[in-house]
Amino acid sequence: MRPETVAPSGLYALTPDWDDTARLLAATEPILQAGCRWLQYRHKTAPAALRLAQARALRALTRRYGAQLIINDDVRLALAVGADGAHLGRDDGDLAAARMALGPSRVLGASCYQNLQLAHRAVAAGADYVAFGSVFPSTTKPQAAHAPLALIGQARRELPVAVVAIGGITLDNAAAVLAAGAHALAVIGAVYTARDPGAAAAGLLALCGHGAAAADRMTPSSTNAPLSPVQP
Repeated sequence: MRPETVAPSGLYALTPDWDDTARLLAATEPILQAGCRWLQYRHKTAPAALRLAQARALRALTRRYGAQLIINDDVRLALAVGADGAHLGRDDGDLAAARMALGPSRVLGASCYQNLQLAHRAVAAGADYVAFGSVFPSTTKPQAAHAPLALIGQARRELPVAVVAIGGITLDNAAAVLAAGAHALAVIGAVYTARDPGAAAAGLLALCGHGAAAADRMTPSSTNAPLSPVQP
């Protein structure tokens, strides 16, 4: 991780595959209001025009709350909407080429699944954070292989970048993931399918130590608080 670049910490919300943009924004705003400062736009099945429209809308919303917007799988889309970075899986393009395209100030994340050597290679290619999963059974990717919590701890010890855990994380099991060494908890269903996405986000943030009570929830007028790099 380059010193001028921030990396995920605390709650890292990933969007679900919803075509309804109004529904997506209505669920995302309370998550940001609760204090979440990392959002990844992830829609695997949307046509290009919808992805562009939704990414633009989320870019405007994240700016209101001083949050980072990361685009999944698509460096071109990240650049087109002025996102803060991109996240790539192993089949989503070359990380070194993505690093060059994004430049030094944008964030580059990499999915490393259950493979620590893949994470080392990602860091060498310029990744600012690496993600491991699925740490628990996931409804989003039910066939995903298991990434043991011990791997999170090993990655935390060995890698000079932020370590993100993903897959089946809920308020009930998040403490174990944090104790294992994860810098950030990447979640979809735990917030987006909750009855109250804002309350769900607040609960996870409080557990991470980054949350706020209702009295000091962020509002659009309190944007752009400085973000600091995560230290390994």
